[in-house]
Amino acid sequence: MNKVAIFPGSFDPFTIGHENVIIRALDLFDHIIVAVGYNSNKADFFPVQKRMQWINDVFFDEPRVTVAKYEGLTVEYAKEINATHILRGIRTSADFEYERAIAQVNKAMTGIDSVFLLTTPEHTPINSSIVRDIIKHGGDASQFVPSRIKISIADK
Repeated sequence: MNKVAIFPGSFDPFTIGHENVIIRALDLFDHIIVAVGYNSNKADFFPVQKRMQWINDVFFDEPRVTVAKYEGLTVEYAKEINATHILRGIRTSADFEYERAIAQVNKAMTGIDSVFLLTTPEHTPINSSIVRDIIKHGGDASQFVPSRIKISIADK
């Protein structure tokens, strides 16, 4: 049986922390689907298609990583595509507490297990909100996004 994980998130924008979690998770899974969540009631900073393109650019040479868009409950999407696991990156103890509760409910609903990878120490302070704020204010966020991604306020 192939081990297929979905790595869900808004990825608004995709960071080097996200990239690092996926690269390390490739040792654990046969395939990883980066599932870009879409909520029509939420105002995203960057368009979903742009975020998906950035992730495809980062992993263009890794056939075991694909990108998809989804709406609704993550666990329902995971079940729909026959994912065996949900992959989550954990930066802090607060992240763990939040993700643990969701993982336990997801497991009860569908039987799908969640796998948590701790971020590497150098990536712990990096999150999309901070990177987005840097970009919004005209700062250079290049050190916080994968080298294959060039982001500017014009991408909005």
